[in-house]
Amino acid sequence: MTISAPHLLTPSGKPRARRFAIPFDGEAGPHNAITDVPGVAVGYKTLISGDGELNVGQGPVRTGVTAIIPRPVDKLDIPLFAGMFSQNGNGELTGSHIIEEIGAFNFPITITNTHSCGVTRDATLRWIHNVRPDVIDTAWGLPVAGETYDGFLNDINGHHVTAEHVFEALENAVEGPIEEGSVGGGTGMITCNFKAGSGTSSRIVRWQDQSFTLGAFVQSNFGQRRNLTIRGNRVGPDLVEPKLIEQSTRAEKGSIIAIIATDAPFLPHQLKRLARRIPLGIAMTGGYGYHSSGDIFLAFSTANAIGATAESGRLATADFIPDVDIDPFFDAIVQTVEEAILNSLVANEDMTGRDGNFVPALPKSWLEEHYG
Repeated sequence: MTISAPHLLTPSGKPRARRFAIPFDGEAGPHNAITDVPGVAVGYKTLISGDGELNVGQGPVRTGVTAIIPRPVDKLDIPLFAGMFSQNGNGELTGSHIIEEIGAFNFPITITNTHSCGVTRDATLRWIHNVRPDVIDTAWGLPVAGETYDGFLNDINGHHVTAEHVFEALENAVEGPIEEGSVGGGTGMITCNFKAGSGTSSRIVRWQDQSFTLGAFVQSNFGQRRNLTIRGNRVGPDLVEPKLIEQSTRAEKGSIIAIIATDAPFLPHQLKRLARRIPLGIAMTGGYGYHSSGDIFLAFSTANAIGATAESGRLATADFIPDVDIDPFFDAIVQTVEEAILNSLVANEDMTGRDGNFVPALPKSWLEEHYG
């Protein structure tokens, strides 16, 4: 069977997990990315500069911002049904309270480092005011912004992410194939003591005579090497080299933010159910939700535009797939999250950051030997 090029390589030519014949379940979308969901776009701004000893405010810098735009700009005023779930709340996802309250949100999602989360949230409001002033001139907004910690490699207290960087990520957002690895908010992230960061995947789900797409995007920054698992094989104990500097003493300071998008029609309580299955995909790779890990998840649907903007005084209607038929979408959640995490690891290279702290990439030679 011929595998499409976007399934094997990122746009810049970095390998993805399928490049090494790692087997996955389910049917991936044409680009195997969250952007397979029509209307969803992803943009990055990556900040890498400086080497050597940490000089707060000067660097070294290993960070950035990711922007996920859930609808085309001309439709950003239309809310999306959504549900969120916090497996372990040692982290931040702004806008989560109103999602819990009303089951909907609008505006782009940003993901960055822990100490820049407020910057990306506020910059999103400024961007919306610039591109769609009609949406916010007489209203208010609560954008979704998530974070994970990159202080092992990055001058996190230097606050290098600016509003202008957020604007760039939003303006550069594209549909179709997207980059993975050390890009955007994932630039300084680590998973199971290997270099990780941004990853994505998608699945086609058949229901009755229709086909729907479900896509996942992760900013992956969690776990201990001893737990790393690839397709059911606990490979971490065999991968003792190359070592992360201070690997034996470094406590986990990681997290994972995962965003699920689908064009399948679901109600908010169903999307919350989807979000609750994300930890199962993380567990497939060896993530156990440790104490200091902020594991926070959001699922949204691009369907039901009319239902989400119901007018006062009229009965509202919304389509939804029955709960009794939801299991194939649970399968897709586990499959896409697992693959997105592995893509974030595979599409990566060694990185040295502040104070010479070194994080190795998952060895490509080992992948070739064990998977092909």
